[in-house]
Amino acid sequence: MLAWAAAGALAGNQAGATTLAQVRERGRLLVGLYEDMPPFHVKGQGIDVELGQALAEAIGVKFSPLPFNADENMGDDLRNMVWKGHYLGYGPADVLMHVPVDRPLIEATPQASIFGPYYREHVVLARRVDELPVLDSLAQLGKRRVAVAGQTLAGWLLIGADGGAYREQLLTQWKDGCEAARALQRGEVSAAAGLASELETVLAGDAAYRIEPLPLPRAPRDGWAAGMAVKRDATDLAHALQQALNDLEKAGRVGEIFAKYKVAWRPA
Repeated sequence: MLAWAAAGALAGNQAGATTLAQVRERGRLLVGLYEDMPPFHVKGQGIDVELGQALAEAIGVKFSPLPFNADENMGDDLRNMVWKGHYLGYGPADVLMHVPVDRPLIEATPQASIFGPYYREHVVLARRVDELPVLDSLAQLGKRRVAVAGQTLAGWLLIGADGGAYREQLLTQWKDGCEAARALQRGEVSAAAGLASELETVLAGDAAYRIEPLPLPRAPRDGWAAGMAVKRDATDLAHALQQALNDLEKAGRVGEIFAKYKVAWRPA
């Protein structure tokens, strides 16, 4: 809450600072970060934090994080953190990280400019290789237990899979895919499902586990792109951030940031 207060006060004082020139004059880039979203942001650390720092440095200013808790939907988050500000008094940020680069969302939010896809996310399933050497379909799970955060896309897909055939063997109390992956590590389950970034940051590099796409026809096989958003009229700032992102990708810096957290960088 203290971080909100400090960053929110700065954002409120500079609510109109959306152009590149104004951001540079201020000397800080206010970067909206989802609170408690491993491995992208947890307690001031994560992929989005380091990428935001790199983007700020690339346009010649300091990095000023503005963490916030997600609202009911993405439209609310864009309103609170990009084009209007929250009714509690914090925001908006100059740029919001981890925004789905999705055409329906873009068309539904004319007040914001969504751009700069920097990662492609997927829903995946991790399994113990000694118990499940092959998993071409969920039916091969048998009665083995699976850890998955219930209130997530992975959770909804598994709960409804094959007419609810696996509901009784799902452990859904976990907060996110990282917790589900740790349950797998502890031997409490034979498999865990979640986002690729969540499972990889916990399990990648360990030969005891295999991480593969969730074997369901309804699962989004191509995943979805995560990018950035600024106010619609902040055209020059968006262009500068896009160019900075392009340069960071070419220099290998984006891949290095993801690798630090054991996540395979999948360009969008």
